[in-house]
Amino acid sequence: MLDPIQALAQCVRKELLPELHLESIDPHNPVVIHRVPVPWRCLGAGNYAAVFLHPDYPEQVVKVYAPGRPGIEAEVEVYRRLADHPAFSRCYVSEAPFLVLKRLHGVTLYDCLHRGIAIPPQVIRDIDAALDYVRSRGMFPHDVHGRNVMQYEGRGLVVDVSDFLNSQPCRAWQDVKRAYWWIYRPFFLPLGLRIPYALLDWVRAGYRLFRRLTGGGLR
Repeated sequence: MLDPIQALAQCVRKELLPELHLESIDPHNPVVIHRVPVPWRCLGAGNYAAVFLHPDYPEQVVKVYAPGRPGIEAEVEVYRRLADHPAFSRCYVSEAPFLVLKRLHGVTLYDCLHRGIAIPPQVIRDIDAALDYVRSRGMFPHDVHGRNVMQYEGRGLVVDVSDFLNSQPCRAWQDVKRAYWWIYRPFFLPLGLRIPYALLDWVRAGYRLFRRLTGGGLR
């Protein structure tokens, strides 16, 4: 009898991958998901891959890379170096084009802004400490922004580690922190404002363009 992790991996091979249709049209925008087989559901999509959940395996997720997009080997190496840390997921199975990962529960800071959920300072401090740990393991906290960090029960988590072997300087997290302390805490938090996704996407696109022009952009 297969253990749950291997059973899930077999389910990915036999049920998810044959029926899944996703593609990456623009490397600077999330992948497009055209079809997901029942009972799988998509939890989120990044620029190169999407994450899926099967209801029979609620504590694991499956990350599938879009055809033609690189990065799975680098992500496996990142998880190997991270080992076991409470702010990060763990990789149980790696078999291109998919990874089986520990599921992290929570709400992204991006969604917190949209839903008006308060982001306590401890979340920011936890993510800072987690990124210091990344550096101590010989890696680089690259492309860390509101879409790929979360909070759960008042603690901070880092969801996406796929760019942590990229040594190119990146100011994304420093800029998130600056916006948190200078704008969010004094203005948005006291008012409990909910920010429309359209406005959040516009700000993110403008920031990405600005950083690309100044040499420190997001992917």
